[in-house]
Amino acid sequence: MAYVLKINTLYQNDKTGREVMLPALITQDGILISLLRFLSQAKKSASWMERCVYAVQHLIQFINANEGKFTKVTELLQAFVNALELGTIDVETSTDPTGLYWVPRKVKDSSFLLYLITVYSDWLAEQDGHSGARANPFRKATRVEERINWCAYHHKEQNIFLRHLIKDRSKASNAHFVRQVRAGNAPSANRKITKRFPESEIDNLLVNGWVRTCNDPGATEHDFIDYKGRAITILMHYGGLRKSEPFHWYLGDLVLDKKKGEGIVRIWHPSNGRSPEKGYRNRRDYLQRRYRLLPRTDYVVQRALYAGWKAPKLIDGDDGYIEIYFSPVEKAKEFYANYMNYLKYQRVDPPPEFDHPYAFTNSSGHPETIKNFSQQHRAAVERIGLPHKKAFGTTEHGHRHAYGFRLAAYGFSGVFISKAMHHKNLNSHLVYIEPSSEDIRDEMERVEGKQVEV
Repeated sequence: MAYVLKINTLYQNDKTGREVMLPALITQDGILISLLRFLSQAKKSASWMERCVYAVQHLIQFINANEGKFTKVTELLQAFVNALELGTIDVETSTDPTGLYWVPRKVKDSSFLLYLITVYSDWLAEQDGHSGARANPFRKATRVEERINWCAYHHKEQNIFLRHLIKDRSKASNAHFVRQVRAGNAPSANRKITKRFPESEIDNLLVNGWVRTCNDPGATEHDFIDYKGRAITILMHYGGLRKSEPFHWYLGDLVLDKKKGEGIVRIWHPSNGRSPEKGYRNRRDYLQRRYRLLPRTDYVVQRALYAGWKAPKLIDGDDGYIEIYFSPVEKAKEFYANYMNYLKYQRVDPPPEFDHPYAFTNSSGHPETIKNFSQQHRAAVERIGLPHKKAFGTTEHGHRHAYGFRLAAYGFSGVFISKAMHHKNLNSHLVYIEPSSEDIRDEMERVEGKQVEV
């Protein structure tokens, strides 16, 4: 019986003995080795690899469900895309002869799944012993499609910093071709505005949300304050960090500015960043030889140690760091005070059998996890009577949006905001400063009120 299951497995592609944990697919014929080889060479994020495996898994499921139905690969792929976009369930009878029972997907989602399959197929076609036939080959583009490709190409090049290093001839030649199988066109629309955490509630969250219970009769005030939660929240709300970035911070990474009495927070690249100790090539080498650990980006998403990294713009080279610019600036002192209290009163040191360099630890001394912090953040938000929902800006990412909007309200330029938020693209900050419907209404009322007064 044909089947396909998603698993995690250790993979070794050379004689060094080095193994890497990767997502994989196992079928009735065994593990799909070519997919493992592709992922090991792709050098993509863990979430990208998970999505790629997900796409290939669905394709195999579709092939299994339609055995003998198609004679051409392109016809099969087109039917696969249709199944993703339209679903496989008969609307009138609510039945599905394929047994897949897929519900319709958004065009953007099905398009990305097809892209992942295409990239995998292109790579596979280049491997020794393969026929070289791509599952989704290029075909001659129409005049309109060629123009669209050219527009997309030039738009992309204008947003690449080192575009003068790109070989225009080879790139331009691709504009004459499009894929035979494509997903439908998604409707044009503005991106949905992500709500920012309400400024009127941030002090309430820090003071009354991040608290701890303690039944010890001899407890001091420090036993009732969650300094770790406060410190990480300040990093996000007043420093603009993404929720994954604090979990790459080492215990020794804080630089003290004695003159100002505040800490300078620098978060180094998880793998390429310079080692905090001499004798190591970089942080990857440092983690492997000193602690027998991988950079947190290298673990599969399901592992507790996993922490993402959005490739922010680094300072001081590609082995450098991002530096946090607190706004308002006095929040640097507030962060430093909470962080030092956390180290003094609450941080649990790593156990001897699991030593590590990370600053934030859980109750066992292991590196704190994003999942655990997210649960704690939810509890803190709900503790002050707010719903924990993205639509209200009360999830962790709402703090970063509040930071970007605050900088815009202060009148800082786009270049300044992009620098403070570590964006490579100068336009990336726009989503953080876009006014919400409430902002537009409030501004209209303010302007109309002024006119009435006149």
